[in-house]
Amino acid sequence: MKDRRRYLTGAVCAGTALILLTAARKVPGFADWYAGRIYPVLVTVWGGVWGIFPFSVSEIGLYLLLAAAAVGLIRCRKRLSAFFSGTAVLAGVLLLLYSVNCGINYYSTPFSAYLPYEREEHTAEELERLLVYLTEQVNRYGEQAGVRLTAGEYGEEGIAAMKKLGETYPCLSGFYPRPKYLTVPWILSVQQLAGVYSPFTVEANYNNAMVPYNIPHTLCHELSHLKGFMREDEANFIGFLACLESDREEFLYSGYLMGWIYAGNALAEVDPVRYLEIRQQLDEAVKKDLEANSCFWSRYEGKAAEAAEAVNDTYLKINDQEQGVESYGMVVDLMLGWAEAEGID
Repeated sequence: MKDRRRYLTGAVCAGTALILLTAARKVPGFADWYAGRIYPVLVTVWGGVWGIFPFSVSEIGLYLLLAAAAVGLIRCRKRLSAFFSGTAVLAGVLLLLYSVNCGINYYSTPFSAYLPYEREEHTAEELERLLVYLTEQVNRYGEQAGVRLTAGEYGEEGIAAMKKLGETYPCLSGFYPRPKYLTVPWILSVQQLAGVYSPFTVEANYNNAMVPYNIPHTLCHELSHLKGFMREDEANFIGFLACLESDREEFLYSGYLMGWIYAGNALAEVDPVRYLEIRQQLDEAVKKDLEANSCFWSRYEGKAAEAAEAVNDTYLKINDQEQGVESYGMVVDLMLGWAEAEGID
């Protein structure tokens, strides 16, 4: 009887999640209504509760889950039905949390709809001008190369930058829980991940083992998911804009350098010679930062990273991001629109 109740509970949770996700896909206006009315309440309440803790609750939860699974399997080895029924409950609850704190938002109005310019293709010449401009700005803040802030400073300034950007885009205004680093960043590094949004605890987590310039942009990228913007290119763009709103030069450096990397990768595809010419204009300290970053991530290349990327690619495509992991680099289209609107030559 107890196993039946567990299976029923898991089925109800999973069924509710699937109904909500189907409604988000098929019912016009449902995802927008949910993202605008229900999700902000969940972020304030659910994110506020777990935000009280100074550590990543989702990370600790992962360790406890693995330990509980091991203990449960040992205890239930003579009665596997108890283990499987408990797993069914957990799976149903996690799927429900995923749907209400993340999944539905994939089908709401994208951030690009709030921009005063269109997402459109631009010429190689425009891309080159953008990269030259970003090179100038990166060099301007090049003294911040290698500078690492405290976790408290990162969190406080990340939230401040997002709230300041929210003055221009009200869809980004409101409450933000503190972003948190993982105590064992290897978990993200081995997956080639700079950060991750946990829908189960409504937390923005980041990899604090990275070269420092990655962290401010990553913070703001992950915090953008807490406003319901799930597209990776848009999260990258929001992170870029938020860093530029900051009063801290470390954040400005991060925003411009991450923008430089995305724009540089795009130019390298169409005009590798010109890309290399512009890259030579970077200050030596900046070049060393880029080299340190390459060395850091190269240590974690391998089968695990390939598998993680394949899973992430599939996950994004399932959620209507047809380009999969390539969508991260599509931020360049938005940056070019921004540059044109800002009159950058």
